[in-house]
Amino acid sequence: MEVGRLPISATLRGKLISSGYTTLSSLASVSPSDLARELEISNNEAFEVLKFASHGSGLDRSDGSGAIVNGAETAWDMLHKEQFISRITTSCADLDNLLGGGVNSSEVTEIGGVPGIGKTQLGIQLAVNVQIPGAFGGVGGKAVYIDTEGSFMVERALQIAEACIEDMSDYSILLKKNAIPHQIQMEPKDILKNIYYFRVCSYTEQIALINYLDKFITEHKDVKVVIVDSVTFHFRQNFDDLALRTRLLSEMALKLMKLAKKFSLAVVLFNQVTTKFAEGSFQLTLALGDSWSHSCTNRIILYWNSDERYAYLEKSPSLRSASAPYSVTFRGIRNSTSSNKRTKMM
Repeated sequence: MEVGRLPISATLRGKLISSGYTTLSSLASVSPSDLARELEISNNEAFEVLKFASHGSGLDRSDGSGAIVNGAETAWDMLHKEQFISRITTSCADLDNLLGGGVNSSEVTEIGGVPGIGKTQLGIQLAVNVQIPGAFGGVGGKAVYIDTEGSFMVERALQIAEACIEDMSDYSILLKKNAIPHQIQMEPKDILKNIYYFRVCSYTEQIALINYLDKFITEHKDVKVVIVDSVTFHFRQNFDDLALRTRLLSEMALKLMKLAKKFSLAVVLFNQVTTKFAEGSFQLTLALGDSWSHSCTNRIILYWNSDERYAYLEKSPSLRSASAPYSVTFRGIRNSTSSNKRTKMM
């Protein structure tokens, strides 16, 4: 089969042929990242091209490029998808490095910590940063922000949006020096318009909204992050039936996991802390109990070390546990002062 018959756009077919990819066999050994770079297309577009090419070959290949049963997914398919999973920057290089490049799409990430540690600040930062265009290394999506505590501050969102555009402007100047022109066509008001805000005042409203998200995101496919700040609040208030609470939380977590996978978006759940008696003393731990701790793919604990904020990656399927410092500044989440000092000394 010729690549000219693939069900892709004429522009993509033209780029393939111009680059020498005229048959499906010529695409068999190329990686998605190499194809994206050579054709100057996005990673997602490259993945789609290779997926169509694989199916178009008509072969049930042992390398896992085709599913044996309709609807199945092989480990090889999953590995290829992993290479294209986008990440949302936190605007803190140390925190991004801790997370393997940023907050992972297609996964549920739980972030917890004591009051005043910067959970809401980080949530607003992610709601803004998810909108950074692909030309500037971002996702180019929109955000759903679910506020259960009334802590969202639109004035703060505006400050962070203004700082984000300034950062992109600085990056654009750097690109121009390298003869790669990129123009910023966003204003702070555009960023605010792309944050869909929901205020929920009870756990029943929270559950109803989570159930509604599938329909909402189907109608707004450019949503790339769902933030719940916090998932805990209404489930700690006057909830005597713990068995019912556990069941409702498990059902909600399962629906959020399905949303993350179905729409390839990041789900970020902020949690509160509580005390737990262990090894003869009381220790701080994230709320909602041990069963809830298994509901998320990644778990991050924010804490104070003297007068400096730190993030500890407690749980991840692919990253080692480690800590990283961060700061909450007027411009939003940034590298800590001590980290900047270390960078200048090196």
